[in-house]
Amino acid sequence: MPITREDIEAKAMEIIDAVDETREAAKDKAVLGLVVAAGLVALAFIIGRKRGSQGKTLVEVYRI
Repeated sequence: MPITREDIEAKAMEIIDAVDETREAAKDKAVLGLVVAAGLVALAFIIGRKRGSQGKTLVEVYRI
């Protein structure tokens, strides 16, 4: 059974479609990951500000 040009083109189109679907899925996961990471950083910043404002630290510098 010989392989025709149409067979090769059909298989190439299947591969291209699979790669496009995988790329879109990965892009969606990456965006979601970035949003979650930004949210965690913002939450840590807010919690740190609240804890840091409870007691003021005084640093004295002496010149010798």
